[in-house]
Amino acid sequence: MSGDIASAYAVSFGGNAVTAAFCCAKLGIVPDLIATVANDWLGRMFQDMSAKYGISIHPRKVNSSSLSFIMPKDGKRAIVRCRDDEHIHPFPVLNLGGCRALHIDGHQPDAAIHYARLCREAGILTSLDGGGLRTNTHELLEFIDIAIVAERLCEQMDLTLEKMLDYLKSRGCRVGGVTMGERGLLWYDETGAVRTLPALPIASDRVLDTNGAGDVFHGAYIYSYLGNPGKGWHDHFEFARAASTYKIQRLGNEAGLPTLADIEAVKREFQVGRKKEFWD
Repeated sequence: MSGDIASAYAVSFGGNAVTAAFCCAKLGIVPDLIATVANDWLGRMFQDMSAKYGISIHPRKVNSSSLSFIMPKDGKRAIVRCRDDEHIHPFPVLNLGGCRALHIDGHQPDAAIHYARLCREAGILTSLDGGGLRTNTHELLEFIDIAIVAERLCEQMDLTLEKMLDYLKSRGCRVGGVTMGERGLLWYDETGAVRTLPALPIASDRVLDTNGAGDVFHGAYIYSYLGNPGKGWHDHFEFARAASTYKIQRLGNEAGLPTLADIEAVKREFQVGRKKEFWD
């Protein structure tokens, strides 16, 4: 029997909205987070990691912690997931006073639709990481302002990238887009105009781990919106692009969380805002 032996590994938190929350916290705006938590060693480790970043966890109890094994290779990844979606209790009920944005990934469909509806009624920005098709994705999108989805969702719904943008518009999302990995972001702004934000041209030998890059992208644009609400979504997505470029050069989600200085360093390296080819 033979096999490859890894030269390095990383143990970290994971999950779409979870990683986005940690990213936002690392950048300086610490969110509250509703997450499934089990009373096992992984659950306790997750609580410790959250405390390190000052994130307030509102736990929804499950019997077993979710766990993923991720094998990065050649800029791609293989993932084996173990997830416990049998929630023992209803989702936590939170006071939304002072809340300025909601970011969800739909993994808890009942909580997602509840809070998206409440935030929409209160005029609070709602954002969706559409990484895959959930049980109530179609209904949920009615209450989403910013919908950034993965190509996987296009495949699951048998839609081209352009048709997905049309679909998001039809659901009332004022800004929508599809992340395309090394091909960048195809998106539309508040006027409905379709635009392209190319990925930064990083050498392939610098790409160590693409897992979590999309989640960091989401967390970074939420941070940018909260920190600079007067800027447009092109600026927020450009900021997020630099954050995800930082992430893919590091192994593991925690090591890939950028600081503001890290993001500025990426922008300087690629001269973002100066070279015409990086603008659509």
